[in-house]
Amino acid sequence: MITRPELPRLLAAARERGSAVGAFNVIMLEHAEAIAEGAEQAGLPVVLQISENCVRYHGGLAPITVASREIARRASVGVLVHLDHIEDPELIREGIALGVDSVMYDGSRLPYAENLRTTREIASLCHDAGVAVEAELGEVGGKDGVHAPGARTDPAEAADFVAATGVDALAVAVGTSHAMVERTAQVDRALVTRLRDAVPVPLVLHGSSGLSDEELRGAVASGMAKVNISTHLNGLFTRSVRRFLEERPDAVDPRKYVRLGRSAVASETARLLRLLAG
Repeated sequence: MITRPELPRLLAAARERGSAVGAFNVIMLEHAEAIAEGAEQAGLPVVLQISENCVRYHGGLAPITVASREIARRASVGVLVHLDHIEDPELIREGIALGVDSVMYDGSRLPYAENLRTTREIASLCHDAGVAVEAELGEVGGKDGVHAPGARTDPAEAADFVAATGVDALAVAVGTSHAMVERTAQVDRALVTRLRDAVPVPLVLHGSSGLSDEELRGAVASGMAKVNISTHLNGLFTRSVRRFLEERPDAVDPRKYVRLGRSAVASETARLLRLLAG
């Protein structure tokens, strides 16, 4: 398992190489197992992401986080456990106590000045505990109707934001949207390059399920160092389970069909990690 302060070094190395680290969302225990297995197949590090939606689904942060940390500990490659799109500071404090490696604090729905202030406070809290911090500036579309799909991050504002907050990575709005089920989105590669040149910390691409392989490669070549994917893997998981149940409507043991979903996610995780690594 990667030690807590490792995420900034991992992303900085990816940025230097012109590659990216894959980050995939945990929904159930099987997702964490599959993502770690896929990383082992690829021989590459990976980030397990736990969102507030995931926390609500499980009725609390501890069960899925403790399980994910144990899966990460047992992996033969580096696996980070990361809190994703967290708006509640109390969840961040709990995550620190549980031993998460990094946190994405999402203040993007706040006015700029308030986002800056709260992000700076969260960054200070996390850094004191040896936990890396990702923040968001510019709204990524599709997140519970909050974000405007046409929003873009301004490079000069992004540079000022990073300098004022001290965050370790920055999620930016460059044309992607959360929860896309078709891979038809396009990244503003010119903007990514401008952001990479303006911002001293690694850039993070959210909402990447809507990108084709070609667009993913283009985003990474332009300067993205961490790429988040969730809906795409969930679709593969669900389709695998659905096919089994359509063929075997009498099935009652969930292990028989959930195993297929887990295997599909593992295989695609390995493929995507190799693609992002270049």
